[in-house]
Amino acid sequence: MKSRLAAVFILLLSSLFVFAAQSSWFRKVPEADRARVNPYAGQPQAAAAGKLLFEGNCAKCHGNDAEGKHGRPSLRSLRVAHATDGEIAWILRNGQSFHGMPSWSSLPEQQRWQIITWLRTLPTDAQNQTR
Repeated sequence: MKSRLAAVFILLLSSLFVFAAQSSWFRKVPEADRARVNPYAGQPQAAAAGKLLFEGNCAKCHGNDAEGKHGRPSLRSLRVAHATDGEIAWILRNGQSFHGMPSWSSLPEQQRWQIITWLRTLPTDAQNQTR
């Protein structure tokens, strides 16, 4: 009984640390960036372009379907779904090298917005589980 409780405790504790590490970058986003609005939001052509850009730049770590790959996080998580477009734009521009996320500032801003537009068309992991 004690070993089961210990295992559950360790699992919960490790999950908390993983969540905190993945969410910590959101606290770094300046308010002005957080409030930025995607100029391509809801535009199907921008989403199609974003999908191609994602496949060429992001899929090697996050998978073609953005569900994560090789220990890299899913971009279909509820945390990403609840992030503002400005927060996602900030992480794309600045990266988080400590956690393996490179800066994509070399991609033109228009292309980064197109990637975000495509990401917004994807169902979340939670939605995938109910289907």
